[in-house]
Amino acid sequence: MSRLVVVSNRVAMVKQSRPGAEGGLAVAVRAALRQRGGIWFGWSGKTLERDYSQPSVTEVGKITYATVDLTQRDYDEYYKGFANSTLWPLFHYRLDLAEFTQHTWAGYQRVNALFAHRLQPLLKDSDIIWVHDYHFMLFADQLRNAGCKQKIGFFLHIPWPAVPVFTALPMHREIVKALCAYDLLGFQTDEDLLSFQDYIRREADGQVGKDGVIKAFGRTLRTAVFPIGIDTEVFAGMAAESEDSKQVIRLRKSLLGRDLIIGVDRLDYSKGLINRVEAFEHLLTSYPDNRGKVVFLQINPPSRSDVTDYVDIRHELEATAGRVNGTFAEYDWVPIRYLNKSFSRRVLSGFFRSSKVGFVTPLRDGMNLVAKEFVAAQSPKNPGVLVLSRFAGAARELDGALTVNPYDIEGVAERLQEALSMPLKARRERWQSMYSAIARNDVTAWREDFLEQLNRGIQGH
Repeated sequence: MSRLVVVSNRVAMVKQSRPGAEGGLAVAVRAALRQRGGIWFGWSGKTLERDYSQPSVTEVGKITYATVDLTQRDYDEYYKGFANSTLWPLFHYRLDLAEFTQHTWAGYQRVNALFAHRLQPLLKDSDIIWVHDYHFMLFADQLRNAGCKQKIGFFLHIPWPAVPVFTALPMHREIVKALCAYDLLGFQTDEDLLSFQDYIRREADGQVGKDGVIKAFGRTLRTAVFPIGIDTEVFAGMAAESEDSKQVIRLRKSLLGRDLIIGVDRLDYSKGLINRVEAFEHLLTSYPDNRGKVVFLQINPPSRSDVTDYVDIRHELEATAGRVNGTFAEYDWVPIRYLNKSFSRRVLSGFFRSSKVGFVTPLRDGMNLVAKEFVAAQSPKNPGVLVLSRFAGAARELDGALTVNPYDIEGVAERLQEALSMPLKARRERWQSMYSAIARNDVTAWREDFLEQLNRGIQGH
């Protein structure tokens, strides 16, 4: 079996933790590396004033963790700049927030080349390389330029935008040409895949076969859909166990029998947080019987706090939630509990299980694993209802959710009311359909499917 090399922006270093403490991707990657042996390579999370460090290498069993530091300049231009101030907003259809500058593009190119140069000496000819996400779209091209012949796959965790949106990026052609240096490109949804293939036909004068094989820029590669999953069984078990935890008991007691609506998101403008609060406000206005009987708990762990747009969204969200509470709160009831802090996945699983409604309404999202975690956490005897944006990749799989357009504030409020009043039989039927889907397409199935197709290569080529 070929050794596996995983490349991601951040590396989840091994640590002693209880099952379920890590996110699904870290669990899936580490399991594959333990099975095959290999390297997990990426940024250390540290910045240096000057000079580039050689990889810091730690070996644990069959896994080698190799991390590289960045200079402050590289962090500002590559990570904070091009990756998160250009690609992230553009790929989430926020052209109004995207910055297009040559110096951040140069930083992105430079860091992709740096990482490829640092990884190359660690590689064996028989390795299979799996690269993750928008930070490293140029990575395979840099390895190919250095003479690497290994099979290299790429998985994009965020959406791929439609052609008119993507071509707003001045260097769109250079990025797609570099992506064609991979052997396999994986996307979250059919819509993402079709948008990429559309670009190949319309902008690159390439060919797209029925089996997803692309010929463009002198390269032949395969494209396919691999919707990422969660560690469903583990998360479900963790949620059941957490019902007796101190935090979950405290939460339930504080509700005094009221229904709980829960939202858990990184503090990010793509998550539709302002729209969500306004929809809840409309629920209280249009259905006043909910006043004093429903609590909306919105948890937002801090994210990219050194990026101006994220500071702005936090201030706007705090002001909006404060306004709603100021309008509707009583001396013994506050409608919105807004928490700008982090909780362990174990605690969150218990919070999900205690909720009547999961409120997941991004304006655009590659997949959104919170939606799947909410489903996994539910009690089969008395499951809650998932209200889910149609613009989340998870909406393609979770057919038992109440699907909404997050821009339609009144429509979302109507769906919230439907969720709160849904009979138990209907809730169970919807939950069972969704749980079956996430149990079947869990994170292990996702990983094995991708690696199998990468290893198999393109038949006939």
